[in-house]
Amino acid sequence: MPVCITSFPGAFRPKEMNFMKKTFQLQVEGKNPDRVLEAVKHDVRKYVRRERRRDLPQGVDFWDFGCRIGATPEEAVAVHLDDLTGHIDTLAREGAAQVYLEILAQHGHRKPRPAVAAEPDAQPGA
Repeated sequence: MPVCITSFPGAFRPKEMNFMKKTFQLQVEGKNPDRVLEAVKHDVRKYVRRERRRDLPQGVDFWDFGCRIGATPEEAVAVHLDDLTGHIDTLAREGAAQVYLEILAQHGHRKPRPAVAAEPDAQPGA
């Protein structure tokens, strides 16, 4: 019997385009809400650490992350990775029952710094 491709999520996804798409429950019966919130943030940090450890393809300088967050997938907005935990805290403070997260690991390329001409009058350390 042939195996359905969809039964292996990510099996045919290119290695350089990993993503996490998940809905976390913030209000779990029998668990302290603060511990659940910390567990969600830990999962996010763990995913980012794991993706940053992966080998970079040729011509790529770093792993960049595209993030979306909201109470539901329809309400999700794009945010920077550094602001992600702050948005999780905000949603929890507002009383959201769940948090929807998307984190897409993508190729990052550094832009060269503009060359700054040194002034002949300036003396170092002065």
